[in-house]
Amino acid sequence: MRVFSALEGNFSDNDIAAAADILKAGGVVAFPTETVYGLGARYDCEAAIKKIFAAKGRPADNPLIVHIAHPEELAMVAQGISPQEEKLMMYFWPGPLTLVLTKNPALSGLVTAGLNTVGVRMPSHPLALRLITAAGVPIVAPSANLSGRPSPTAARHVAEDLAGSIDALCDGGETTVGLESTVARVYFDRIVVLRPGSVTRAMLQEATQLPVVLATHADGVPEAPGMKYVHYAPRAEIFLYLGDQISAMTAALDNEAKVAVIAHSDTLELLPSTAHKFTLGERGCADLAARKLYAYLREADGMGIECILVEGIVPEGLGEAVMNRLRKAASRVIGEQK
Repeated sequence: MRVFSALEGNFSDNDIAAAADILKAGGVVAFPTETVYGLGARYDCEAAIKKIFAAKGRPADNPLIVHIAHPEELAMVAQGISPQEEKLMMYFWPGPLTLVLTKNPALSGLVTAGLNTVGVRMPSHPLALRLITAAGVPIVAPSANLSGRPSPTAARHVAEDLAGSIDALCDGGETTVGLESTVARVYFDRIVVLRPGSVTRAMLQEATQLPVVLATHADGVPEAPGMKYVHYAPRAEIFLYLGDQISAMTAALDNEAKVAVIAHSDTLELLPSTAHKFTLGERGCADLAARKLYAYLREADGMGIECILVEGIVPEGLGEAVMNRLRKAASRVIGEQK
């Protein structure tokens, strides 16, 4: 695996060209976006797309997201864009919003898992935009990790999972958002969020004046990544605590071996000092939780932790996305209201 590293936060033109040449030749390259690291291949090279599925161990019925760098590339993969979809692109692209659109009939079914729709986004990370531009075509890119594992927010996370299985890695440091993009589908009378992210329901509603609802179904054919299979999970078990659960968490610390805690700073102060602790920061702000959650889960795995106690956060705004990931990763949920 060839590694390209940023110098003073920037990649040289030579490194961008070399990474793009690997993509052009049908290779797969991991690269940073503002959300998480992606594992990229040409959108029009089925052999390269198959390498992504093989490297990740990804189920074939889990669709991929196409990344573009310029508006004119959209027609290569999608068609029939509605005025409301155009409005969302104007508001949120480049940025962490994936729109599920009607696919271009020429687009490979490997990308869409056989669906007549395709998820498309324009990332805002400058390296991602430069790499896609240099490759000359849109890039399909799921998260650059083994399927089911926490998504990578740093190059070392990619190397942990995929070293030896991919052609190259662009090391751009830590990502800024830390959670995968919001995935949304626009209908004539509403927007359905298939995967919550940092572009929140309130932001989508403000931009379009349409009601925005969260998809709740988990069965059937997944329209977007993260809908059907176990995702985001470390090797350790996750116990997710909802509400005021200090006593329950304290008891679990006494009863479980090799335990870590991920909680708000005020909760951590009340727990035994001997516990392995990771902070979610102050209550009411989900930014730190979103940015650090996956790194915390991977760090706990590296410490040999067997059980991670996680304090839930308010599921509003960005907190809705954090709780979506935690619920999918959790082995048990304590304090759920019946």
